[in-house]
Amino acid sequence: MNLFEQAREDRLEKEAPLAARMRPRLLDEFIGQEAIIGPGRLLRRAIQADRLSSLIFYGPPGTGKTTLARVIANTTAAHFTALNAVLAGVKDIREAVQEAQERLALHDQRTILFIDEVHRFNKAQQDALLPWVENGTVIFIGATTENPYFEVNKALVSRSRIFQLKPLTEDHLRQVARQALADPERGYGTLNVQIDDDALDHLVNVANGDARALLNALELAVETTKPRTIRAGSSILREDGPAPGIHITLPIAEESIQRRAVLYDKEGDAHFDTISAFIKSLRGSDPDAALYWLAKMVYAGEEPRFIFRRMLIFASEDVGMADPQAVQVVAACAESFDRVGLPEGQFPLAQAAIYLATAQKSNSVFAFFDALETVQNEPEQEVPSHLRDANRDKKGFGHGEGYLYPHAYREHWVAQQYLPDLLQGKLFYQPTAQGYESEIRAQVSRRREAQLAAMVEESGAPAEILTFSPDDPARDRWLQRTISGVGEEMAQLRDQLLAVGPLPRHAVLLDLNAGSGLITWEAVRRLPEGGVYALVRSETDFSALQERSLALPEIERPLLIHGEIPDLLQLLAAQEDLRFDAIVGRNALLTQVDKEAALAILRDRLQPDGWLALAERISRRTQRLYDLVDLSNLPVELIERVIAAEEAIYTDPVDALVNWDETSLQKAAEVVFQVERERGQVEITLEVEKSTAEIHVTQGLLMRWFGDSGGDRPSYAARLRKILAAAEIETLRQLFIRQLLNRNVNWQSQTAIVQIRRVRNDA
Repeated sequence: MNLFEQAREDRLEKEAPLAARMRPRLLDEFIGQEAIIGPGRLLRRAIQADRLSSLIFYGPPGTGKTTLARVIANTTAAHFTALNAVLAGVKDIREAVQEAQERLALHDQRTILFIDEVHRFNKAQQDALLPWVENGTVIFIGATTENPYFEVNKALVSRSRIFQLKPLTEDHLRQVARQALADPERGYGTLNVQIDDDALDHLVNVANGDARALLNALELAVETTKPRTIRAGSSILREDGPAPGIHITLPIAEESIQRRAVLYDKEGDAHFDTISAFIKSLRGSDPDAALYWLAKMVYAGEEPRFIFRRMLIFASEDVGMADPQAVQVVAACAESFDRVGLPEGQFPLAQAAIYLATAQKSNSVFAFFDALETVQNEPEQEVPSHLRDANRDKKGFGHGEGYLYPHAYREHWVAQQYLPDLLQGKLFYQPTAQGYESEIRAQVSRRREAQLAAMVEESGAPAEILTFSPDDPARDRWLQRTISGVGEEMAQLRDQLLAVGPLPRHAVLLDLNAGSGLITWEAVRRLPEGGVYALVRSETDFSALQERSLALPEIERPLLIHGEIPDLLQLLAAQEDLRFDAIVGRNALLTQVDKEAALAILRDRLQPDGWLALAERISRRTQRLYDLVDLSNLPVELIERVIAAEEAIYTDPVDALVNWDETSLQKAAEVVFQVERERGQVEITLEVEKSTAEIHVTQGLLMRWFGDSGGDRPSYAARLRKILAAAEIETLRQLFIRQLLNRNVNWQSQTAIVQIRRVRNDA
């Protein structure tokens, strides 16, 4: 670049609009989007480590997509090349790729290719970029205001990590304004600009989360306002005393930025997102939210017939049998709208929305799709003979023979078979307890039971065959109780813990007592743009998790920590500002001697609006072995000593595994969070869940109970030795072998589910 070109660049930069001049250059200057670049977030770690893969930034205008790309350009050691899809074509892509190849070959330097407005590229242009992204010649970063899943090549999307940027909050916009007014080089720091609070509030409110719109309005206000002497005492952003300067008042701000523009594209994301919000508000029975989203659609010019069409679907899909009148009401309102048109047609439009929002809800009509799936997947079933048309083949084949005419019976109903033989007992429709459907629920259940009895009687088979030895599982599925295995029960517990609070894709989560990684790996799947930290107790588990994580790209792996909860302060010392959106764990406190201290450590690592979910097995309430066998043939005195010996295991005051229960755990949580509880800033709930698991008693299990303990804790037999003689223990062992070996038993247990949710209290 020669001197003339440099001078031109300097002049253009100096004369650029305020929004361009104030564009952040470093990550620490970036305002907003903490959800994706806050401490511990994946994108921040990737930028700081200079380990970027291909990215797509998606969000509305003015949220920082291009700015974030420029920050990356100033941070990375890779060469940064920028193209705008509005102006560039295939030729520009090829030139950029050729330069990237030469740069990699000659200087071993990677190239980041940033394409702004990437959705403006047609399919051929995007295809021209794909091979070079795939083979790593360039690291692709795209910015788009349109949903990339619809507007960007699917192959390109699949090779990129997508980050969604949200509109800036009002606090963020105020920071942007203050920064622009205070910066003496790029902003108006030398002009002594003062702005009234109400003027700034107006600019921030109307900017609607768009930093560019705010800065453009601020620039117009400053550049068109004549300097004058400003007196001290005004409500201002900065105050230097009486001096020549520019005073921005509310009238000036109102002239600089006009009516708020509603973001709404009838064929884009805003259209689908808004109708989605409307339907979900109806489903959630929130008439206020439903009216708001309805008003937004009408205000933006949405076609009312489209809204009525969606409400008609909703009336069957989500209201259904809980209020069968809903379809008629919406249909009548739609017909009224067709007759009167706008603007008066807004009345029936709103009436239909309010009716649906306040109606009882039931989605039981989804039973049809279960039936449809059965038709698609099950072998084709013949119509039972008594249900066939008797008009044609009654004499020859007996079709229709045996059909019972319901109207000839009391209550116009009679029990008989209607489903095909192999589908008897199959349930599709499940009535809810909502509205009208609650009235028919008991009736449907009673009639189903009667139909089953009729089917069994007609088949000549004893009832036991349906319960104990079914020929076809589908035939009597409704009589079977699914006995959950340990794996299924653990998966349910995992999902229950992860559902305690909000868990957006960008959240940072800590998995306590990660063990085999049951929660860790699911969290990694759910948080592709966040971060997962796993605290692992044993060296063996730590090595196993570390080995499994190698299958993931380095930046996507969970961050494994080896130690106990008391070690967290030391283990995370290098990341003092790291706070977790969620902390979950299974049996994380079980072995902690001081559970209050452990909870206090976790409290200090939670975000202000974070949540904590723990599932702690209550060892004191576990299954008693003496309840698994019949002891009645033993002497009464021996039975009493066996029970006393086993109960003593669970009343040891110095054993951290058993010296607590749900009451003491609840008290510990309340003590640790006492200050926040008094301020109404935290919600603590504890529920005890009882469960039954079927276990198979093997020779190995009996040996673990009655053998010598090889670990730190004594075996069952070792506990009994404190009260029972060796011969008595042998008698008991033989009893267990006779009654339990190679048999299944029901194992009872109780788990305390602790949920601690921080809530914002602005009062």
